[in-house]
Parts: sequence; structure tokens; C-alpha cells
Amino acid sequence: QVQLVESGGGLVQAGGSLRLSCAASGRTFSMLSMGWFRQVPGKEREFVAAISRSGGTTEYADSVKGRFTISRDNAKNSVYLQMNSLKPEDTAVYYCAARTSMNRVVTSRRAYEYDYWGQGTQVTVSS
Repeated sequence: QVQLVESGGGLVQAGGSLRLSCAASGRTFSMLSMGWFRQVPGKEREFVAAISRSGGTTEYADSVKGRFTISRDNAKNSVYLQMNSLKPEDTAVYYCAARTSMNRVVTSRRAYEYDYWGQGTQVTVSS
């Protein structure tokens, strides 16, 4: 089992920045491919960003490309999402997700491929 705990959400004005953190425990972190997703009420969970086990491969949703950066620190068992130039449409609950992967360089944007999920952290961007 893997436990994921997100932090760093909050209220920010449009154009501002936030940094989300996700701390993992319960399994060797370097064996986990990680992702961030978000969800607003009444809508499906949406892919935001993903990073491979090695950290060498990342991918982003078109809506956040150039504004968000995903990174990981395997020594700290943590993954991060730096969010800059935030927009009101970025308002959502953000979830950290993990999946066991035998491949060090692949990522996934498909929610159903992730095995473990955090409880979510609210991000609200005011206009």
C-alpha cells in the first residue's frame, strides 16, 4: 500500500503562484510513477501533469503547459507541482496519484492507470 498526502493548496489571486507537495509512504518511492490530477464538482477528474520514476520524463495537459512544472525528489519521497500564472479556471481539488511502474522513463495521463490517490487539496484562484 501507498499513502499519499497532499499539501500546499489555498486561495490565490489570478496571476499568482502556488506550490503543491505530495508526500508518499509505504513503498519505495523510486518505483512509483507519479501524477497530478484535478477535479471540479460535476466534472470528471482531469489530468494535469505526470512524471516518470526517474524524473527524466514529464508530460502536461495543454491547459497548463508553460505555467505548471512537476518535479520529484526521490530522497524526500515527494512530488511537487509548481503552479505559476494561475487562472480562475485552475480552481479545483488537486489530487496526487501514484502507480507502480517497471519502466523508469514512462508517464501516464490516464487516471485509471494509477493505483493510489491522495485525499486532495483545494486550490482556489480568484479573479
